[in-house]
Amino acid sequence: MLVAGVDAGSRAVKLVLWDRAEGRSLAAGMLDQGVQQDALANDLLERLLAEAGCSRDDLRGVVATGYGRNIVSFADRTITEITCHAHGVRHVMPEARTIIDIGGQDCKVIHLDDRGNVYDFSMNDRCAAGSGRFLEMVASRLDVSLNHLAELSNRSASPAAISSMCVVFAETEIVGLLATGTPSEDIVAGVLQSLARRVAGMMGRVKDGPVVFTGGAAQISGLVDALEEALERPVIVAPEPQMTGALGAALNALQ
Repeated sequence: MLVAGVDAGSRAVKLVLWDRAEGRSLAAGMLDQGVQQDALANDLLERLLAEAGCSRDDLRGVVATGYGRNIVSFADRTITEITCHAHGVRHVMPEARTIIDIGGQDCKVIHLDDRGNVYDFSMNDRCAAGSGRFLEMVASRLDVSLNHLAELSNRSASPAAISSMCVVFAETEIVGLLATGTPSEDIVAGVLQSLARRVAGMMGRVKDGPVVFTGGAAQISGLVDALEEALERPVIVAPEPQMTGALGAALNALQ
């Protein structure tokens, strides 16, 4: 039985093909977001089916999640990101009790019970300061790629103080810091610490058990370090953190 999970995020479309008989992913991939999100998802599906040596006729279920889940025309069902991230993390790390997901559009903190079911969550979707869009703004202001942020933050000796929790005011702070000659690496480190403090404020009471980090921002090592400092506990980056939602969607398609 072949199923697919699609995570149509605000910055990228991710897809996982899952084979029930083999109990594993046959193919997985991601494409940066374009204007025609459904066409992009269809192209990705065709590419991965060819890679797996399968066709659409082999598919027995497709679940879509993410910001653009209702646009995916070939999906049989749609499920929220909260449920899919929980299911995906539970599969790769059953002992996880808290999930931090920072994507392009929002930031989510998801709490799991001892059986891995969601019992509480909080989401910042009203302000860009807790999302990947904030990091994109920082990279643009510093004229570097998103991938370069981790390298910059690791070189910082004195992180700058970024006090604003609003992306507009934070950008003004960054412009001011650049004008006074503050090194880019210190600005990036300060931004990551600011973002980590914002996430920590969303956490509430954390149960014992691993804190798992998902989403594209999980690939920035300096943010992982900043979260560990703010939370005063280890933070584990999920395997292929950008694919967790698509994996959870595929696993839900089995049901």
